[in-house]
Amino acid sequence: MEVKNTILFVCTGNSCRSQMAEGFMKELLSTGHIILSAGLKPSIVNPVAIKAMSEKNIDISSQTSNHVDEFLHYKHDYVITVCDNAKEICPSALDANNFLHWSIPDPYVDGKDNDLHLPRYRQARDLIESHIKILSDIIN
Repeated sequence: MEVKNTILFVCTGNSCRSQMAEGFMKELLSTGHIILSAGLKPSIVNPVAIKAMSEKNIDISSQTSNHVDEFLHYKHDYVITVCDNAKEICPSALDANNFLHWSIPDPYVDGKDNDLHLPRYRQARDLIESHIKILSDIIN
């Protein structure tokens, strides 16, 4: 199925980095684009990622964690992997006009997510934001 102006962000768990990328892109792009995120092993939207994004006045709390297989039948404008693991094992069946990879360090610390780890989330968030601003300028 061809869905025009679709941008898909992919990471392993679709809980943090890809969710933040989706949130930023929805804020920065003009209308007419479908912004999606997915994971290879989806879980939940990470509460510390939600908190880090709220500091930028972006609410990602209603976003959902989706499996990448849900989007295999789409023709995407962009598929962007935001972690090295996703780049290595992203399904080759994903169809896109453009494939990009951003190596964003994982802020998640082995089940110990709390406000003590918020600086790691802020670093990931800010790196993602810098990539998103460049891409949104190209797309707009």
